[in-house]
Amino acid sequence: MHGLTRSKRPSRSTATSAGATAGDGEPPDGPGAPEPPPILTQRNFAALWWGQLISILGERLTYLALVGLLAEHTRQFRDPNSPWLLSLLANVMLAPVLLFAPFTGAWVDRMNLKRVLIVSDLIRAVIVLLIPLAYAMLHHTVPVYALVFALFTANVFFLPAKSAITPEIVAPKQLLTANALLSGAGIASTAIGALLGGWIVDHWGWPTALLINSGTYLVSVVALALVRYQPHAVTTPPPEISAGSYLQEVREGWRLTRRRRAVWVALIGLSAVWIGGGFLHVAGNQHIQRAAAIPGMERLGVLLTVLGLGAGLGTWWVNTHGRRLPRPVLLGGGLVLVGAGLVVFAVSTRFAVFAIAGFLIGLSAAPAFVLSETLLQEGTEPRQRGRVFSARDFLMRLMFLASVTVAAWVTRFFGTEAALLVSAVLVALAGALTILGGRRESGRMEAP
Repeated sequence: MHGLTRSKRPSRSTATSAGATAGDGEPPDGPGAPEPPPILTQRNFAALWWGQLISILGERLTYLALVGLLAEHTRQFRDPNSPWLLSLLANVMLAPVLLFAPFTGAWVDRMNLKRVLIVSDLIRAVIVLLIPLAYAMLHHTVPVYALVFALFTANVFFLPAKSAITPEIVAPKQLLTANALLSGAGIASTAIGALLGGWIVDHWGWPTALLINSGTYLVSVVALALVRYQPHAVTTPPPEISAGSYLQEVREGWRLTRRRRAVWVALIGLSAVWIGGGFLHVAGNQHIQRAAAIPGMERLGVLLTVLGLGAGLGTWWVNTHGRRLPRPVLLGGGLVLVGAGLVVFAVSTRFAVFAIAGFLIGLSAAPAFVLSETLLQEGTEPRQRGRVFSARDFLMRLMFLASVTVAAWVTRFFGTEAALLVSAVLVALAGALTILGGRRESGRMEAP
């Protein structure tokens, strides 16, 4: 099968030679090959997994801390400019990806991925420390937004490098499991970080939350240093860097994303989740705070934890029972259920209903994250992945930027309920397109 069927996996000599020699001794796939050891007992993956678990936990504290900073600055969002400040925060987070991601992937493909990850985390640790200092000195949001811009510029290098290094340190047959575990680490960190973060921001203050996050980045640096990784050997070295050759490498990365239609099905599903997240960032935050008798970050933290628990269960199900289902059904059906959860969230003002809707949304969105990562990794060569994942990051943030802009406008003129209902319709339509598009292309996609 072709198109939306699973893309042909790169040859063993190109796709996994680095992983097999990276220091863990992962055995090759093939007839008669021994089974690789359990993935969390492998030094390389375990170090990456634990580092990400702790680092992402800190990142969740940062999100709540920044929302807490804006809440303090706007008198708990009573200022009429609150929707625009929240929208601006999201735009500042996205701008580095939109400006730089189309071009940084080619650079990442030329570099030692482990080194990129370590340097990026060191830079992020310093930047996070500077945010409370800048606000304390000037009591203005402009320097805060400037530092957030720098923080997410470092992310532009870190995220594609992390996605690119994973298939080089695990055996191909364990790739879906590895992505499910990494997704699970993000979910667990979201659940724990959101629950603790809301309490920390409300009781200890948002500056303390940022200090803790800086420490988690340093823990990630230590964990990444334990990864035994050798850059993938290339038979043909890349051309000398020049404007023409570099732009040619960038164009080749974008062509790779267009050649495989299965990738676009995954990107449609992932785009829908980012659109829903953009509306929740603007309208959802205000919907929660205005329904609360006493506004604060604890309620938001609890809801993010419930959403994380649902996503964790969904990730486990995709990696077990969900393997037997066609991928369009997993992706598209999940998005339709996400839309239903957004409708429930929009029409209620009761916290218990918010929690139920959040669990359903997390449960149903999980396939989009796990399957899209695996599809992109399976369909690209080691020295192409930086460009492909940078293109993914660019497209997803573009969708998020559009969604927060529209959400701010709809929320200001029609209210939070209307904005959330609009997001529900958009996400559900994307789910229907994913199912129909997948069936038109190949009838039934190969199960994951």
